Formats: sequence, structure tokens, C-alpha cells
Amino acid sequence: METSYGFDTVSGREEKQGRVNEVFHRVAKRYDIMNDLMSGGLHRAWKDAMVAWLAPAHRPSYRFVDVAGGTGDVAFRIVEATRRRATGTVVDINASMLGVGAERAIKRGLSDNLRFLEGNAEALDLPGNAYDAYTIAFGIRNVPRIQTALEEAFRVLKPGGRFLCLEFSEVDVPGLDALYDAWSFRGIPAIGERVAKDRESYEYLVESIRRFPNQRNFAAAIERAGFERVTYRNLTGGIAAIHSGWKL
Repeated sequence: METSYGFDTVSGREEKQGRVNEVFHRVAKRYDIMNDLMSGGLHRAWKDAMVAWLAPAHRPSYRFVDVAGGTGDVAFRIVEATRRRATGTVVDINASMLGVGAERAIKRGLSDNLRFLEGNAEALDLPGNAYDAYTIAFGIRNVPRIQTALEEAFRVLKPGGRFLCLEFSEVDVPGLDALYDAWSFRGIPAIGERVAKDRESYEYLVESIRRFPNQRNFAAAIERAGFERVTYRNLTGGIAAIHSGWKL
């Protein structure tokens, strides 16, 4: 993943990061609309399932960090699940995505619960042993050094803290895989071209999904970072999966 940009090979992680950043600068304003169109709205149910499995505590001292979550979709859900008692830090490497999220937080009256921080998942400007939960949704496959990002997640969590990652994965239902491939490689880029005026960015996003480790291999990477009780749940036949691990 460190030298792959979709199906292309790049010179190193700096080039990959730069190209990924440019993708998300271009798609930021229409990111959530495109998610609805690409997934038929399923991404909302998947994020709900992620937060339900997290089951955040209803206490003001509950602190979480949501990485690669610039538009706030997951962070808003966590805060609302705690009856607006939790506080969170949303970290994203892309300022355009963070700008969208900060505006949305103000409109929802959640700006007191959340701060938006520009930063890199591989080197978080956050204290160690400080957070009850670390979440990342549809973001880790865009990180050049995935193992480094997982180790950072482990570092910032408190003992007893929980890691949750929602990501596209490997379809495990016969027949669905062929339909999913057809939709991914034909439908999604066409929608990107028509709605976002940007076919290339959505071709990259589809290709990056295919380059990401499958459920078993990604679970093994989480364990290598130090997490225990690592498990995952498939969603919609494995189109997406939620991975869970604990810092014990």
C-alpha cells in the first residue's frame, strides 16, 4: 500500500500522500452526497452499526479520536450516542474535508463537543494513553503506512481503550462479488464524472479498495500493532467490514 496509488505504482509514500490529498481536496464538498450515491445510502447504516458496536459510555469524561473523519459523519454519531456528553477530536490530513466537518458541527450545535485537527494518521499530534476510543471509517486504506497508523492508534488509546475501523473489504457471497465489481468499475466512476465532475478521483477510490488487505490479513495487522481480542464483522456480504481490537 505504501507505493500504490490505486492500481498504479508511485515512487514512495510522499508521492502517494500528495496524490491522495489532491483527490480529497477535489471531492470534499460532494463527499457525503457521493457516498450516498455510491452505496445506495448503505454507508449510513454501516456507520450506525459501527457506533452501535462501539457503544460509547454516556459520561462527560468519555473521550474519543476519529481519524480520517473530516466531514464529521462518525464523530457526530458518537456524540449523539452519548446524549451529547462525550468529547472528541476529529483528525484529518485534508483541510478541505475538515472545513466541511467544522461547518456541519456548528450547524448541528456540536462545536462544543468536537475539535477538528489537521494531522497525519501516521504521526498524531495527540497525547498517549489518553482516549477511550479510536475510530476510523473508510480512511485507513488511503494511509501509505497502515501498520504505522495502527501503532499510533494503539499509542493514543488508554489501557482498556478500543479501536474500531470500518473499511471496504472482500465480498464473501458467491454472485455478489461479480455484481459488486461491475458496479464498482463501471457505475461509480460514471457517477463521479456526472455528479462530481471528477471521474479520475473515483476510479482511484475503487482501485484502492481492491488493493486493501482482506479481512483476515487486516485483522492480523491489527494484532501486530499490539491489540488483543481482535475480531471483525462483515457487512452486506463483506462489501464492508468493521474491525475491533482492544488495548489491554
